[in-house]
Amino acid sequence: MSGMSIAEELERCTNRCRNMDAPLAARLEALAVDVASLAPDFTEIVERMIARLRTAEVGQSAPQRGEPMPPFLLPDQASRLISLDSLLAEGPVVLSVNRGGWCPYCRINADALAQLSPKVAARHARIVAITPDLAQFNAELRADSKADFPILTDLDNGYALEVGVAFKVPEEKRKAMTAAGWDISHSQASDAWVLPIPATFVVGRDGIVLERFIDPDYRKRATHEAIMAALSST
Repeated sequence: MSGMSIAEELERCTNRCRNMDAPLAARLEALAVDVASLAPDFTEIVERMIARLRTAEVGQSAPQRGEPMPPFLLPDQASRLISLDSLLAEGPVVLSVNRGGWCPYCRINADALAQLSPKVAARHARIVAITPDLAQFNAELRADSKADFPILTDLDNGYALEVGVAFKVPEEKRKAMTAAGWDISHSQASDAWVLPIPATFVVGRDGIVLERFIDPDYRKRATHEAIMAALSST
């Protein structure tokens, strides 16, 4: 490997995967293959963390289909407060919970959501993303992905904890991430090392969850087909 960090090496891979003419799942899988090739030890650590999260059933207590989505009032990338109620007043909401703009998989997902946004708007719905990153980092993610939807800051993962998708990053994973060039204490302004499991909720105007996707494997995200199918049911 060259003298670059894993994060720097993967920047090139991420850009390639972002520009692929392929479904989101294929782009995410292509990046996962690159990571496994560039950093097999890192991938093994990821697999161990995912296995522990699955065993602990982290995320399983999150709102199910047919249950109400907890309300929120969070600042967007421009520090304007946005509430779930205000979004639902305009129509259904596709709520995407992400780890942050530092995460290559989240960046690919943000690109894909930006591409999906016109189709969501055609269903009189809108997308909103949430990360634990500070507003300036979310502003960078929004600009980088050319997204037209707000990206909200869930400071200290308060909403993720309420929803049931937050977890403490294991020490082994923290050390591996820091060594690879990903120190989330900077973007979160916190040394708690808590992250959300990426999740997507499609919420009807009545605040009831129509569809959800939650997977401790952060390399997987909700498909656009599932999102649009849920919106078609409204």
